[in-house]
Amino acid sequence: MAAKKDIQVVIGGKVYTLSGYESEEYLQKIALYINNKMDEMDQISNYRRLSVDMQKTLLELNMADDYYKAKRQIELLETDIEEKDKIEYDLKHELISSQIHLEEAEQTIEELKNEINELQKQIVKLEAKSYQEQ
Repeated sequence: MAAKKDIQVVIGGKVYTLSGYESEEYLQKIALYINNKMDEMDQISNYRRLSVDMQKTLLELNMADDYYKAKRQIELLETDIEEKDKIEYDLKHELISSQIHLEEAEQTIEELKNEINELQKQIVKLEAKSYQEQ
């Protein structure tokens, strides 16, 4: 198991020490996401007029919205993958079935060729016998 690490990040201009098992890079990305979201919210003129509690609540709501949209997108992609996996399975099954039918048809063709050869030999024998009798 990875060792627990203490990482310092800057969020909203303040330094925070985060503790966790994730990599420093990951925790810095999380801090960057929060900072970008705060900057995005600061671009809304009425946002700055709100109380700090209301700003935090709106920030949290926007982050939760991002989370649930991403989660929904993942669910859609997983459903799409499952559907494609089923289609792939069905196509493989159809391919195998077609290969079996092809092999059976090739075997039938070979048997018919052998039968034709035997019949042609019989025709040649009968013609030769008929020719000799004349």
